[in-house]
Amino acid sequence: MPATSPAHPRRRRRTNRLLATAAGVLTVGALAAAALPGSASAGEQHGKGKGHGHGPGRYQDVQLLSFNDLHGNLEPPTGSSGRVTELQPDGTTKTIDAGGAEYLATHLRQARKGNAYSITAAGGDMVGASPLLSGLFHDEPTIEALNKLELDVTSVGNHEFDEGAKELSRLQNGGCHPTDGCYTDKKFKGADFPYLAANVLNEKTRKPLLKPYWVWQKKGVKVGFIGVTLEGTPNIVSAEGVKGLVFKDEVETINKYAKELRRKGVKSIVALIHEGGFPASPNYNYDCDAPGAGDGISGPIADIAQNVSPEVDALVTGHTHSAYVCTIPDPAGNPRMVTSAASFGRLYTDTTLTYDRKTGDIARTAVKSANHVVSRDVPRAPDMTRLIDKWNTLAAPIGNRAIGHISGDVVKDGAESPLGDLIADAQLEYARTLDPETDLALMNPGGIRASLIYAASGAEGDGVVTFAEAFTVQPFANTVNLQTFTGEQLIQALKEQVSGSNAAAPKILQVSEGLTYTLDLTKSGADRVVTDSVRLNGEAIDPSASYRVAMNSFLAGGGDGFATLGQGTDALVGDDDLKALEQYLTANSSAGAPIDPPAADRITIVQ
Repeated sequence: MPATSPAHPRRRRRTNRLLATAAGVLTVGALAAAALPGSASAGEQHGKGKGHGHGPGRYQDVQLLSFNDLHGNLEPPTGSSGRVTELQPDGTTKTIDAGGAEYLATHLRQARKGNAYSITAAGGDMVGASPLLSGLFHDEPTIEALNKLELDVTSVGNHEFDEGAKELSRLQNGGCHPTDGCYTDKKFKGADFPYLAANVLNEKTRKPLLKPYWVWQKKGVKVGFIGVTLEGTPNIVSAEGVKGLVFKDEVETINKYAKELRRKGVKSIVALIHEGGFPASPNYNYDCDAPGAGDGISGPIADIAQNVSPEVDALVTGHTHSAYVCTIPDPAGNPRMVTSAASFGRLYTDTTLTYDRKTGDIARTAVKSANHVVSRDVPRAPDMTRLIDKWNTLAAPIGNRAIGHISGDVVKDGAESPLGDLIADAQLEYARTLDPETDLALMNPGGIRASLIYAASGAEGDGVVTFAEAFTVQPFANTVNLQTFTGEQLIQALKEQVSGSNAAAPKILQVSEGLTYTLDLTKSGADRVVTDSVRLNGEAIDPSASYRVAMNSFLAGGGDGFATLGQGTDALVGDDDLKALEQYLTANSSAGAPIDPPAADRITIVQ
C-alpha cells in the first residue's frame, strides 16, 4: 500500500481503564532474599560461578527481563503516558520522562551485560491500540522492533485480537497484509519469538490457537513459560475479533499446563498472564510488601496468584497498565513474585530466578525483582532509530497533516476528562449530520488512548493537532453508531458504569454537552449513579421517552459491560470515529481561535 493511500488498519479495543476503587486490598508479605538452602556444598557456588573447575555450580542465577502493554509505542509516548512517578527516600515524589523503543533497547542491552543466562519475556498487548507509526501498518513495525529487542516469548493480550485470529497468525508467521499488501520491497517475516495462548481455543477443535507454552534451555537449565490472556477478553474486544474462539479460565489453564511441563521434566515455570491488579501507590518503586493498611495489590491478579499452582515460580502480569513488584502467597502458603511494568515501554522488570541444578526448580527464597525506568538519558539504539525513521518516512504524508488547534493540553485523565468530553461532543456533532434529532453521545474511557498535548511533537508548531496525534488518541477504527433508547434504558446504562462487571473498577462514560448527573462514590453498586440527578439540557430524563444516542460501535455492541447499550433500536451506522474527531477539530478551531480544553464539569462526583 502506498504511504499516501488512505488506511484503515486500526481495529478496536481497549485495555480496561479504571476509576480508583480498589475493593478488598490484599496486603502481601515480603519475599526475603534469604540465604540459599544449606545443602549446597562449599564447591557449589551461587550464580554464574563454577565449582572449582568441576563444572557448573548447583545454583545458577537466571535473569528474567520483562515488560508488558507496549501497544506499539515505538516513539517516546507523550504527556502522562510518557512519564512515571518515582518515590524518593525523603517521601517526596519525582516525575521522570520514560519510554521509547530506542531507549528501551539500550536499557535492556545494558541490563543483559554480564548475565550469560538471560531471558526477555512479555505479558501481552505488544500490539493493538497503537500510535500511527505502528497502527497504520498493522503493527508490523512493532513486531520488527521486538525482534531487534530480542524478545524471547510473550503471552497474547486482548489487543492481539483486535484484528482477529488470522491477523494474529500473520504477525506470528509473517506474510503481507491480505488487503493492504506489502509496505516495502521486503516481505514481512513475522515474529522471531513465540506468542503463547494457552487459554485461547479454537471453538471447533477445542485446541489452543497458538502454542500454550515454551521452554527456554541453556546448558542444562530449563525454564518453562505458560502464556494466557484474561478470560474476559470477549467482553472487551469486538465480536469479530474473537469470532470462532473460546477463552478459558486463567488459573485452570495455567495449572493444567504446569502439570504437563513437570511431566516433561520442566520444573521451573513462569506464567505470563495478561491480567493484572491495582497497586496501593502510583509510584513505580513503592514497597508493595511494606506492612500496613492499604499496602499491597488488589484486583483480579490477587485472586489468580493465590490460586495458581505452587508449581509456578513467578507471575509476569499486565493489562491494568500498573507498576508493581509484589509477593503473594501461593496455595501452599509460600510467597511468590508477581510483577507488572506499567505500559508503553516506560519500565522493565529485572527478576533474578535462582535455578537449582539438583532439583531443576527455582529456589524461591532467593528470588529478587525490581522495576527500572526506561529513562531517556541513555544513548538511543541506532538500529531502533533506523527502524523508526524507515516507517516514519512512509507514514509522514498521512501523519503530519494538521487537522486542528488547541490552546492547551487536553488530557484524558480523570473520571470525567476534558478529552473525553471533547470526543463525545465531536461524536454528537457528527451524529447530527446523520440524524438532526440526535440527543447525546457517550464515549467509553478505554477507547481514549492518549492525551492531546499542546507542545509540538515535531515541526508542526505548538498547539497544532496532527492526524498522527489524533490517531494515537483513537486508534481503533470504530464507527459512530446511532441507536434509540428509552429514558429508563439510558439511566440503566449509566448505572452499568458502576455495577455488574464494572462494580469493582468503574468505567465512567464520557458524556456530551447537555447531559449532567451526580456520581456518589460514597455509595455502592448502581446506587452510585443518583437517578434523580440525570438531566439532559436541564430537564430530568423521562423514563418512558425516547432518546437518540450516538456512541462508537464497540459500545453499541454492549462492550465493556454495557449490556443495555447493545439493546437499542433504529440503528444507524456512520463513519469512522477518528473522522468525526478530525472533522470537529477542523470545523471548530483555527490558529487564531484554538479550542480550549473542556472544563470536565458535566459529572458531579461526590467522594
